[in-house]
Amino acid sequence: MTQKDIVAALMQSIGLDPHKPFGDDVARIEIHENRVVGVKLVAGLNVDANETDKGVDAVISLDEGTHLEKPVHICFGVLPESGRQHINLDIRIKQDARASFLAHCTFPNAVNVQHTMDAVIEVEPGAHYAYFERHIHGSGGGVNVVPHARVVVHEGAEFTTEFELIKGRAGRIEFEYDTECRARSVVEMTARINGRADDTIVLHEKARLTGEDARAALISHIALRDRATAEIYNDMIATGDRARGHVDCKEIVLGQAVARAVPVVEVRNPTAHVTHEAAIGSVDSRQLQTLLSRGLTEDEATDLIIEGLLSKKARWTDA
Repeated sequence: MTQKDIVAALMQSIGLDPHKPFGDDVARIEIHENRVVGVKLVAGLNVDANETDKGVDAVISLDEGTHLEKPVHICFGVLPESGRQHINLDIRIKQDARASFLAHCTFPNAVNVQHTMDAVIEVEPGAHYAYFERHIHGSGGGVNVVPHARVVVHEGAEFTTEFELIKGRAGRIEFEYDTECRARSVVEMTARINGRADDTIVLHEKARLTGEDARAALISHIALRDRATAEIYNDMIATGDRARGHVDCKEIVLGQAVARAVPVVEVRNPTAHVTHEAAIGSVDSRQLQTLLSRGLTEDEATDLIIEGLLSKKARWTDA
C-alpha cells in the first residue's frame, strides 16, 4: 500500500471520510506501525519524526505565544491483525502558547498487536495544553496498550488529558502518567474505559503538587462486565503552599468482573488540602428503577447508566 492508501485506511477506521478528513488549516500526524505516513504542519507547530530500528522518535513543539485555533490531529494505528508500534514522544508547549491535540489510536483488527509509548511532556509557564486520546479497538481484544508519560507543568500553565476507550475490547491496558504541578498550575487527568470479557486494565496516575496554589484533579471512570478486571492507582501528593487536589474514582462492576481501587492521598504542607471520593459496585439501584419505570428493559437501563458514567465532557469537540 502507498502512504496515501494507508492514511485513507486509517481515517476510515476511525470513522472519517478518507477523501477529505480535515481542512487545509488543520495540522495532522499519522503513524502506522513504525512508519510515518503523513505530516502536515501549520504556522508555529514544529514536528521532527524519525523512523528508527525500535519504532518512531517524534519531537513536537509549539512556538512561544502561538495559539492554534483548531486541534492538531494525531493518528497512531496498526491495521493488520498482528504488529508492533513503539513511539518515543517529546512534546514541548512553549511559554504562553495554547493548543489542543485530538489523538486517535486505532487497532480495529487486532489479534496480536502491541502499542507502547514513552512520552515526555513539558508545558512551559503560562501555556495551555489539552490532549484527548480516543482508542478504537476491535472485538477480539488482541491488543496490549502500554502508554507511559512524564509531565512537567510550569508556573501558571494548564494541562488536561483524557483517555477514552468505550467501543471495542480493551484487551490489556497498562497506563501510567506522572505529573509535576508547579506554582499556580492547573492539571486535570481523566480516564474513561469500558472493559468486557477478560480485558485487563491497570491505571496509575500520579499528581505531585509541588508549587504554591497548584491545582489538580485525577478522574477515573471505569465500567467492567463479564470477567474483566481493573486496578486503579491514583496518587495525589501535596507539598506546595495552598495546593489543592481531588481524586475521583468510580467503577461499575457487573457479572464476574473484579475492580480494585488504591488511592494514595498525601499532604505534607499544613496549608494544602486534598480530597478523595471512590465508589465501586453495581449500577445505582435508584437510577435503574427510574429507567425501568419509563419502559426500558434492565439491559437497556444498565447500558444507559454506563453510557452516562463514561460520557465525554462537553468542552471536548471533534472539530
